[in-house]
Amino acid sequence: MAESYRVAILGATGAVGTELLTLLEERSFPLASLKLLASARSVGHTLPFKGEALPVEAVDKKTFDEVDIVLASAGGYTSKEWVPQAVAAGAVVIDNSSAFRMDPTVPLVVPEVNPHAAASHRGIIANPNCTTILMAVAIYPLHQVQPIRRIVAATYQSASGAGAKAMEEVKVQAQAILNGQEPITNIFPYPLAFNLFPHNSKLNEQGYCEEEMKMVNESRKILGSPDLRVTATCVRVPVLRAHSEAINLEFDQPFSPVKAREILRQAPGVKVVEDWQANYFPMPIDASGQDDVLVGRIRQDISHPCGLELWLSGDQIRKGAALNAVQIAELLIEKNWVKPAVAMAN
Repeated sequence: MAESYRVAILGATGAVGTELLTLLEERSFPLASLKLLASARSVGHTLPFKGEALPVEAVDKKTFDEVDIVLASAGGYTSKEWVPQAVAAGAVVIDNSSAFRMDPTVPLVVPEVNPHAAASHRGIIANPNCTTILMAVAIYPLHQVQPIRRIVAATYQSASGAGAKAMEEVKVQAQAILNGQEPITNIFPYPLAFNLFPHNSKLNEQGYCEEEMKMVNESRKILGSPDLRVTATCVRVPVLRAHSEAINLEFDQPFSPVKAREILRQAPGVKVVEDWQANYFPMPIDASGQDDVLVGRIRQDISHPCGLELWLSGDQIRKGAALNAVQIAELLIEKNWVKPAVAMAN
């Protein structure tokens, strides 16, 4: 007998929510039931799943009474309001917002990196920030061989990181510019089409934005290295989907690019993409819709004997958000860290 689970998607109508729905179907997740939850304004809408049209429901105090796993992707404010209620009702919540990531009692999990951390959950498991997930998948196999001492990251982040409306805004802006009109901005503070700007999250006193500090603090927590030296510069770029990152790693000893390439070719969740003759390396257009993080242009840092450079592209909506959450849910099932609703006949 197999086991199945009662699942709810909180924020089902957003870019990540709809991707969660797609992944549950693609990966034949063992469902006993599925609830699609969103704000009251989405009630009456339906979303396709396995040939059916599933209704979208509003969230209320009784929503989670018969739910085993909640996949939450509705923003920090919504998570703070509803996640504790879901846990109180007996559900395990995998939360994609930043609300609980740095809570010392909440595991912050990338299944390819620190699956063991999920065992200590108290009802909530946090999904890391998208840029952190993509970087962690790429660098952890190297960190296992030689501990990383310092990370310098520069990110090139697509509109998808700000949601479906942001992606649409970039399309509209591009068309307006091509038509000789002024682009209108609603989601972003400045036009993103044919433009780029440093990430528009709040700046701290040191001049680092929230997105950059997420990479710093979350990387330390996931890798279990509280003193790891990390710095990041995060940039919005006019790409619809999939983020890219330039990563510089410093070790105590030299790390051969040949050895690094061999390690990454065998690493879970990584695909090495390198054609040096054609100058062809990971690109967002290739990473979009893919589960793996594409890594390439692995080379010696000519400015430091113990430095290594690499470049990556990864789908922010999939591995950077929805896929990582579903993989955490699958991990919970595999390890019996969540109770099933019912047993199913094979």
